[in-house]
Amino acid sequence: MHKVIFILIGAIKIAIAKIAVWYYISNNPAVEAVLIKNIEQINEPMKYELPKLPYAYDALEPYIDAKTMELHYTKHHQTYVTKLNEALEKHPEIADKPLEELLANLDTVVPEDIRTAVRNHGGGHANHSFFWTIMSPEAVAASKANKEAVPAGEVGDAIAGVFGDFKKFQEEFNAAAASVFGSGWAWLVVGDDGKLAIVKTGQQDSPLMKKQKPVLGLDVWEHAYYILHNANRGEYIKNWWSVVDWIAVERHYNSHALT
Repeated sequence: MHKVIFILIGAIKIAIAKIAVWYYISNNPAVEAVLIKNIEQINEPMKYELPKLPYAYDALEPYIDAKTMELHYTKHHQTYVTKLNEALEKHPEIADKPLEELLANLDTVVPEDIRTAVRNHGGGHANHSFFWTIMSPEAVAASKANKEAVPAGEVGDAIAGVFGDFKKFQEEFNAAAASVFGSGWAWLVVGDDGKLAIVKTGQQDSPLMKKQKPVLGLDVWEHAYYILHNANRGEYIKNWWSVVDWIAVERHYNSHALT
């Protein structure tokens, strides 16, 4: 009997506490508004965000100018993120899925009415998020010191194994980047067979759409180089090698080669 009474008293105390909290919230509109907002945020699907740029806008000069970097990051990349979130708001049931999964399964996972938007803006977000990570001020410093930057380690061995040597790889990659019609990207990817390959994609199509894993990527949209190089894509491609961080490329390669 005493045990039952003890349980009843505990239940009554909890009920009284709940009533007190409810009374306090209902009589304090500001508190109620904050609580409702927090609950709504919890129930909202995940939204993609612009990743933090890992260096200052001028960190890759003189090879990529500060103004181009700022516009490229704050305007172009941000637009892809914004438009991707707007598209996914129409289908919150897929908004929490990883972007790689959406891009790799566009035809089966992404509803038709937002498929093009996810392809364009999701691809743009994925491509640029990757792009920022394979360039660095450290690579710039090495280039300025006339230290030839070439891939080493496992990715260096893999490149030599597929292309013969780094110079031949670089020539093939440059040719691919130069031959992209209009706007697009040139990539070094790990394919389904686990081997490296150079591929091109148009517009903001991502290698992830073909289940290829990017190791190196070059944006050849004009907004990536027009201020500094005008329409001279070849000059931009040549200069770009001076900002490539091969340690980061090695890291990407190892993460894909081991999966």
